[in-house]
Amino acid sequence: MPEPSPFTSRRGLLFGAAAVSAGAVLTGCTSNEPDDPGDGEPAADTRPADDKPGKPVTIGYAGPLADHGWLNAINDQAKKRAGKYSDVTLEVTEGSNDTAQQIGQIETLINKKVDVLVVLPADGKALTQVGLKAMRAGIPVVNLDRVFNTPQAYRCWVGGDNYGMGLNAGHYIGEKLKDKPDARVVELAGLDNLELTRQRTQGFDDALKNYPNIKKVARQAADFTVESGQAKMAQLLQAQSAFDALWNHDDDQGVGALRAIEQAGRDDFLMVGGAGALSAFQAIKRDDGVLKATVLYPPTMAASAIDLARALGQGKGVSGLAEHEIPSSITLYSAVVDKENVDEYMSTGFK
Repeated sequence: MPEPSPFTSRRGLLFGAAAVSAGAVLTGCTSNEPDDPGDGEPAADTRPADDKPGKPVTIGYAGPLADHGWLNAINDQAKKRAGKYSDVTLEVTEGSNDTAQQIGQIETLINKKVDVLVVLPADGKALTQVGLKAMRAGIPVVNLDRVFNTPQAYRCWVGGDNYGMGLNAGHYIGEKLKDKPDARVVELAGLDNLELTRQRTQGFDDALKNYPNIKKVARQAADFTVESGQAKMAQLLQAQSAFDALWNHDDDQGVGALRAIEQAGRDDFLMVGGAGALSAFQAIKRDDGVLKATVLYPPTMAASAIDLARALGQGKGVSGLAEHEIPSSITLYSAVVDKENVDEYMSTGFK
């Protein structure tokens, strides 16, 4: 899963980026022409923000190793979005979780003199220097999700809101249980050595403070995999004979959690997931199990990053804003998807 960003709901420019697709954020980002209504295709397959060819732009893309459904969706969104522009050439590196290897890949892109860089760093702190190197070479950097240590290392940051995920999950559960005396909730978190996990937990805990009738009685950390989700959920179920709601940080590990729940024969609580996997949307739509909602961490941010890079390369701003320049940071909104609105988001679900 993505590394943390300091640009939560308390800082940065808040956009409802997950509303339908990345195009919802940066519609017309490279033109003052009227918006195109789109053709209803999924996510990055929607019509680009402005498909009128402009100045040719070569974008260097250094993404992650696609060892997780969300990360695979990130790479897919970037490639598909770039493919919609006849004036964009995308130079793609082989995804890597090795910081030294990724630094070398980015330095190769710098030496090729690409016009703009889009980087989702394996480690934001470790790759800060190469971000600075690109900026000093006159190559604007769009820093995607995992943030560099200094704003000097990027021209624009775009990413998700981990604190907001927890906050919105907590409010959703709180509203469902607000009339239940002595309600009990449990949390299946992600990797505890990641700041993003702590941010998600903090947001969840802060939301629950608004509901004095609700107590969090257990928390178990997993590691964003199906296997860990199943194992850690089994432990939670064994330790907690009764509770009213579960918040699971990640839909991939949620697949395993749902297996453990089914094996235990438990259906006495509601579950809220996180990220926005297609399997979660489908389960929510079927409404035949405990999973009732998921809180988005939209991979469409990668398509938005391509839009921003193209705008930077062509010297354009964002339509709908008075400023001539694109913002320095864009924080996506963590919408809650449940049975009432799941059809609206189905096309954005990742596998």
